Amino acid sequence: MTILCVRFQLPPMYEAALPGLLGLLEEFTPVVQALPPDGALADLRGAERYFGRTAVELASVIRVRALALHGVDCVIGAGPGPMLARMALRDARPGVTGVVPEDAVARYLADKPVAALPGVGTKTARTLCEYGLDTLGRVAGAPLSTLQRLVGAKAGRELHEKAQGVDRGRVVPNAVSRSLATERPFTRDELDPDRHRRALLSAAEELGARLRAVDKVCRALTLTVRYADRSATTRSRTLAEPTAHSAALTRAAYGMYEALGLQRARVRAIALRAEGLDPAETASHQLTFDPVDEKVRRLEEVADRVRAKFGPRAVMPGALAA
Repeated sequence: MTILCVRFQLPPMYEAALPGLLGLLEEFTPVVQALPPDGALADLRGAERYFGRTAVELASVIRVRALALHGVDCVIGAGPGPMLARMALRDARPGVTGVVPEDAVARYLADKPVAALPGVGTKTARTLCEYGLDTLGRVAGAPLSTLQRLVGAKAGRELHEKAQGVDRGRVVPNAVSRSLATERPFTRDELDPDRHRRALLSAAEELGARLRAVDKVCRALTLTVRYADRSATTRSRTLAEPTAHSAALTRAAYGMYEALGLQRARVRAIALRAEGLDPAETASHQLTFDPVDEKVRRLEEVADRVRAKFGPRAVMPGALAA
C-alpha cells in the first residue's frame, strides 16, 4: 500500500485549515494532492523507503500529529493506487486505517457492488445490474466486448480494467480544486418559492464565505434543483466578473431560479456549485460608486472574521442581506 487517501474531519466551511494539514502530509512526501474541502491524496512510495515504515504505519503517525498539532481527527484509506485508496477510505474509521492489500486486490473487489467503483454513476450501475453484472467480480469476469456494447467502447475498457484492480491513476501534486459546492435539502418536498429562495440565499452566502476563506473567486455558478420524483434541472451562468461576493452569487442564483419558471414544483433539494476557481489576487474588480455595495462588502469582511473566531454558525444566513 503506497497511496493514502486522507479525509480530515473539519467542520463545514473550515477549508482555510486545509493548507496547514496538507503541510503536515508534506513532511512525509512532496507528492500530495489536495481534495478540497477536507481531503488529500499522498503518495508514500519514497517515504516508505526513507522512514523504513509501511504506509499504514505512517498513517498512524499522521493521525496522531493531526490531532496533536491541529486538534483535527482524520480517517485514512490505504491502497496500491489512488482509486483503491479512495475505496479503502469507505471502510476506514477514526483510529483504524482502511486497507486494500496489494496481494489481494481481486479478492477485495470481487464482492463489491458496481456502484462502489469510483466513476460508476447510478445510470451505469442500473444498466449493468439489468444484465446481472451487479458485482465487480462479475464485471471483471465479463467479456470486454460485452461491457463495451453496454456502456460504450472507452467507458467499457476503463470499467473492465478498474474492476480487475488496474489502477492507472496518479497523485498530482498541488492540484487545485476547480469548484466548490453546497446543497440545501428540505425536510419534506417543498412547494413554497419563498423557502426555495431562502435556501438559495443560505447556499450562496456559504459559498461566498468558503471562497473568501481560501482566497478564491469563481467565474461561474451552477444551480441544481432536485424534485420529488428524483429528476433534476441544472442551469449554469457565467458571472459578469470573477467574484467571491455573496451578494453577487445570490443575484446570479436568484436569476437562474427565476428563469426556470417553476410552477408548484415539489422541490426536494437545491444545490449551488461555484466553478472556475482562480486566486483572488489575480482577479480584477469593477469599481463601483454604490455606497450600499461597498457597505455590504465591509460587512462581509466583519462577518468572515466573526466566523473565523466563533465558528460557521456565528452569522445567521441572510444577516448581510437584511
